Amino acid sequence: MAQEPLRVAIIGTGRRSSYLYGPLINALPHETQLVSVWGRSEEKARALGEELGVPHYTSLERLVRETAPQIGIVSVNYGANGSVGLMAVEAGLNVLLETPIAHRLAEADAIIQAAQARGLKIEIAEQFHRRPLEQIKLKLIESGLFGRVHTSFSDFAGHGYHGVSVMRSYLGFDAKPLRVTGAVHDYPLGAHWSRLAGTTGPRTETQEHAIVEFEGGRLGIFHWTSVGYDSALRWWRSSRFLAEKGMGITTGVGLDVDERLSLLAPGGEAPLFITLERRWERVDGGALVAMVAHTGDSQQPIVTWENPFRPARPGAGPQWHDDEIGVAGCLLSLVNAVRSGGEPTYGPHQGRLDQEIVLAMRLSAMQGGQPVELPLDPQAQSI
Repeated sequence: MAQEPLRVAIIGTGRRSSYLYGPLINALPHETQLVSVWGRSEEKARALGEELGVPHYTSLERLVRETAPQIGIVSVNYGANGSVGLMAVEAGLNVLLETPIAHRLAEADAIIQAAQARGLKIEIAEQFHRRPLEQIKLKLIESGLFGRVHTSFSDFAGHGYHGVSVMRSYLGFDAKPLRVTGAVHDYPLGAHWSRLAGTTGPRTETQEHAIVEFEGGRLGIFHWTSVGYDSALRWWRSSRFLAEKGMGITTGVGLDVDERLSLLAPGGEAPLFITLERRWERVDGGALVAMVAHTGDSQQPIVTWENPFRPARPGAGPQWHDDEIGVAGCLLSLVNAVRSGGEPTYGPHQGRLDQEIVLAMRLSAMQGGQPVELPLDPQAQSI
């Protein structure tokens, strides 16, 4: 029996509200229906409501009373994530929260506790590990072909919690981090163009590095630079894992990414490289249907990740890029949790842990690189 779409309100007038969340909600008519938007500013709320064709509010209480949303997507400026997220939960909404879940762990705990007390669900818009190339790697690891993953690397694969989440995904989100050793340094850069700011001149980058020790002797290695998203000087993108029976290396220049995944060839003397295929609706394009790994293994020759947003009829669905698929996966996770009464596939505790590792890295750096034991004091500030 077909289920009614869940009623969704966008809470906040951040940039992603109009160009990302509005279109995503409308593109999933069987799952979600946009019913209203909220903003602190009457002018911005009205503009967003008019753009998306729904009522706008500056009173969250009135929005809930008059439009009865079941889900609130919190999309506000970076510093307000925690406070507005808590407000949305206290208003009785299941929420999709932007990253990070909150800047202080105590704020994250308050949101989680408020949701638990009300029987509400929380998902975090942590899309990096949900992108198709990451999903097929996780399916391969889950298949057992690689055995146990010993070490995982995120090397400019994403800033802060995004990069930490990619690194942790290869080890498994159930892997328990024990301590973090960090180094954070500022360095001058030669004059060049900033893609995001649209300016040219000398710049300063902040490099962040961390070694995360996990239970059972496994390691996570994290690297990032503050200019990684918009500098021609920092074009590198890589994530890697070293496993019992093989390895995986992603290398990239911007969006031009090369995946090299290998097992052991028969005879045990050479690597056996896995072929990854993007399977489109047609050979010449269309929407992404699946990621298919041709492993060369006789027992599991093919491992497939199916795009949950592939069109039911060829040519009758969205042709999303990888990031849109990732974010839509976050929303679908929350929808499924609300409908089933189960838990989201990532959830607030994982989002909190990613932020905790980032805070521990910066705290370790402030202490001269001394290892910082986890868990942290919940009052730890975003540094």
